[in-house]
Amino acid sequence: MKYIKQAMEYKELIDTLMSDKNHADIVLYGGSVVNVLTREVYKADIAIKGKYILMVGNCESLIGENTIVVDVEGKFLSPGFIDSHMHFESSMLTITEFSRLSIPSGTTTLIADPHEIGNALGPIGMKAMADEASKVVNHVRLVVPALTPDCPSLETAGVDVSSKDMQDLLNYKNIIGIGELQGFSNAKHVYRNTPEIITDLLASTTYAKSIGKVVDGNAPELFGEELAAHIICTGGKCSCHETTTKEECIEKLRQGVYVFMREGSTQKNMAECIRAVTEEGLDSRRCILATDDMVAKDLEKLGHMNEIVKRTINQGVNPIEAIQMVTINPATYFGLEDRGVLSPSKVADIAIINDLNEMDVEAVFIDGKLVAAEGELIVDLPKYTYPNCVKNSIKREMLINSELEIKSEKNQVTVRCIKAIPDQNLTECLEIEAIVRNGVVQSDVDSDLLYIACIERYGRNNNIGKAFVKGFGLKKGAFAESVAHDTHNITVVGTNIVDMVVAVNKVIEMGGGIAVVNNGKVLEELRLPVGGLITDELTGTEVSEKISKLEKIVEKDLGGRLHAPFMHLSFLALSTSPKWKITDKGLIDVNNFEILDPIV
Repeated sequence: MKYIKQAMEYKELIDTLMSDKNHADIVLYGGSVVNVLTREVYKADIAIKGKYILMVGNCESLIGENTIVVDVEGKFLSPGFIDSHMHFESSMLTITEFSRLSIPSGTTTLIADPHEIGNALGPIGMKAMADEASKVVNHVRLVVPALTPDCPSLETAGVDVSSKDMQDLLNYKNIIGIGELQGFSNAKHVYRNTPEIITDLLASTTYAKSIGKVVDGNAPELFGEELAAHIICTGGKCSCHETTTKEECIEKLRQGVYVFMREGSTQKNMAECIRAVTEEGLDSRRCILATDDMVAKDLEKLGHMNEIVKRTINQGVNPIEAIQMVTINPATYFGLEDRGVLSPSKVADIAIINDLNEMDVEAVFIDGKLVAAEGELIVDLPKYTYPNCVKNSIKREMLINSELEIKSEKNQVTVRCIKAIPDQNLTECLEIEAIVRNGVVQSDVDSDLLYIACIERYGRNNNIGKAFVKGFGLKKGAFAESVAHDTHNITVVGTNIVDMVVAVNKVIEMGGGIAVVNNGKVLEELRLPVGGLITDELTGTEVSEKISKLEKIVEKDLGGRLHAPFMHLSFLALSTSPKWKITDKGLIDVNNFEILDPIV
């Protein structure tokens, strides 16, 4: 039926072009078209019929008495932007609320990886998100995890997903492939220690390829044989959004990888990756801009893909080439043949831009309809409420203080300490001397040696991983959250055990969320009922305001000095990203695939 409908729609387009009796619905008249096929800008009109682009060029003959003519002289007409890799959960927003903030800045297509809700709730959570994707005016497609948790021997997820789930998921609406293949990120150690994971991933990826689905890669710091093995595991065509150096970018482009140059709220790798193009002259056709993780405040205050394109232009990239990285390049990678360029038969997803260098988006069309103007959404986007089946995901009993203590019989010990790196999900590893008092190893606020813990929240084993962390700068108090990539157990950082326990117990009581505590009192909280990751109770603006308030409290009341502290904390549990991380099973040496004692 889908193809019959499209044939009928195409026949109407042809009738309009060939007959004097039919005319365009809308003509964008007198603008400058950004042609991402030929990398040029020239004066041309765009005629729209229904949801399709009818023609690009001189469209005066397509103007009839009922045609809406929009004068766009002096404006630039670009294909709508595509964010090729992102997680709604990181914004803590529903798809609807994320879209409400994103669309006015020119983003018309979102490729989301529900890796987070997949770890927490499994197929039920991913399907619930795919259901919501049908309710918004923009185009939202999902690429789902083939494996949760990514490192089964090192962490605990809410639900174990594997190849057994792929046939069901990959044939569900709005799901177009497999997301980041983190299970084979640490290629050599996975091969040596858990080779069965590779077998299972191959079962998933080969099935996905057999039905025409895409498979994303995830290859941080992989070169040579390890990179080649990772590429093969994905089925031969893949992306990587974990590229952080120019040398990595060069290697991956040479091996055929589509490099998703990440530029999100806390992870900013584009400036380093783009040097492969600006300094070495490599072809940019496989360079794609993506955000990975965006917070609501940045979406609201800065913009979305238009802001990332602007930053890329500021690195010395031609504006049209930068726009290619959010239009034709991702459309080619994902096989989205109906978008990414302005040409006949493509969906009329169009961003009208005032200034190419500043990427100031004046208006946005999606499927031939004006949906945003002057930075505001002008169509109705009803609030979306999730079903109860994706709520109440925390099954953990309340904590007591002794459960978070790191004990020793000595008077002084050497402890292993994670060092957080601003704007990265990578960490460094330190060994630091610490005092023991009454059998408990002490934190040291003066040297920024703080406690960190990860508490299993799904009621599967009640594990608690404990260690130390440096980089947050807290002088007092603690904060906890049920957002912790990728298995999303409860993580907490603090100067003292008492406040940490109060913070964790508040998160448990809320059924998920964020809690900031000092002197045993909850200073502020945010409830995240959907999988412990998302709120369907607040708008995007309200979440932005709430997170800003929470961050200011961490800074002013607790003395924190790391911006976006909740996002940074969430990535300290990412067991596939070097070097040391914390999971419910303990301190993880990612590079060597082992669990370390917090005391040397």
